[in-house]
Amino acid sequence: MDEPMIVRPEGLYCPAGGFFIDPRGRVDKALVTHAHSDHARPGHGNYLVSESCLPLLKLRLGQEIRAEGIAYGKVCKIGDAHVSFHPAGHILGSSQIRVEVGGRVWVVSGDYKPQPDQSCEAFELVKCDVFVSECTFGLPVYRWQEEEIIHQQINAWWQENVEAGRPSMLFAYSLGKAQRVLRGLDSSIGPIFAHGAVHPFLPVYEKCGVQFPRVQKPKEGSGEWAGSMIVAPPAVEDAGWTRRFKGASRGFASGWMAVRGARRRRNLDRGFVLSDHADWSGLLEVIKGTGAECIKLIHGNGEPLARYLQECGVDASMLDGSGERTGEE
Repeated sequence: MDEPMIVRPEGLYCPAGGFFIDPRGRVDKALVTHAHSDHARPGHGNYLVSESCLPLLKLRLGQEIRAEGIAYGKVCKIGDAHVSFHPAGHILGSSQIRVEVGGRVWVVSGDYKPQPDQSCEAFELVKCDVFVSECTFGLPVYRWQEEEIIHQQINAWWQENVEAGRPSMLFAYSLGKAQRVLRGLDSSIGPIFAHGAVHPFLPVYEKCGVQFPRVQKPKEGSGEWAGSMIVAPPAVEDAGWTRRFKGASRGFASGWMAVRGARRRRNLDRGFVLSDHADWSGLLEVIKGTGAECIKLIHGNGEPLARYLQECGVDASMLDGSGERTGEE
């Protein structure tokens, strides 16, 4: 029996439906798991995403793109393929994409996180025959604490800086991570500011029911930042924009902070282990829960995870031609 999905140079392709999932090259029909730039690329003829992803996709790629949003769980027929989107728990609107052809089911995970997250839809486990799983943090060293604990750590660090009379600058990716950080900040500690790259996404989140404290844009010429929390994307770590916040303590929210030395290399005062991807335990839990007879791994620590799964008697391998991604996490 032919499989519903095959690998082509542009990415994962469904011959029965004539579409790609998260394609790299320009294609006519693209089903996109979420709005991060390593999954949602410009130039496709048509896009299909989840309903809550649609406004984020248009903010990133332009309002003029030809794109449609579909409700989670709704099954649509594309050619001879039956397709549905299911929450991935990565960021707002992120999806796993289920593809069924001739009774054979593949689920392409995109990026996912089974841990609870107050800033996006909860992950949904989807049964399938073949599970295409990301494995960005596919090593046992990566194990996450509950987000409430990390939020407490961030607020405690901020409070320490307030008492020392200095600003707090926390680097977090502008879509997904920044909103998750802002959702957990205690506004009673002090004023909260965010870089301009973060602000366009906030109304989309709020429309989906995510509540934030009051978040301001830093104004040019303002010179008093002591006690403030400033959330900014990593792209401006060494930019002139950050230099106005003199004496700021610098922190970073990322799963990579679990690795000793990552904080030192970035010249940070604090690292907070907060990731929007599954950790080692989460990957194993989801992979087992799908009931899939075959696991295909993409981008990340795939080879070590594949070997571990093989030792456990699981048919697991890297998906040929899947490529590497360096996206926002």
